[in-house]
Amino acid sequence: MPERAKTVVTSRAEASLYLGKADQFVEQARSALEGSRNDAAMLNAIHAAISAADAVAVALSGRRSADPDHRRAVDLLEEVGGRSETIRASVKQLRTLLAKKNAVEYESRRAKAKEAVGAVSSAVRIVEWAGETVRRAKL
Repeated sequence: MPERAKTVVTSRAEASLYLGKADQFVEQARSALEGSRNDAAMLNAIHAAISAADAVAVALSGRRSADPDHRRAVDLLEEVGGRSETIRASVKQLRTLLAKKNAVEYESRRAKAKEAVGAVSSAVRIVEWAGETVRRAKL
């Protein structure tokens, strides 16, 4: 069972602000990928996914993670999503992306092009899903 996320109450109307951040990060990830800046592409992709998770959690529950460990944001999304298969699939993608965060951010090994392409593709799917979810929440 995942650790319970430290959360803060947030107006559900702010979901679109977190989604806007996700969009910015994903655009930067794409730009970095085009410029063969693989580490930057991966890190921006990861941050896009985190912001997308925040957007959905805020839209559905009026809460977001306040924990410095970004895995707690995914735990909160999983908690908020309950039995939703769509959210479970996105949680799985988010966990896979987050597992790469420390390696790309803190280790000396550079990201390979194939890894960056995969991370950006995942982030794009997650951000698109988050956008649809926030719009359906009719805030």
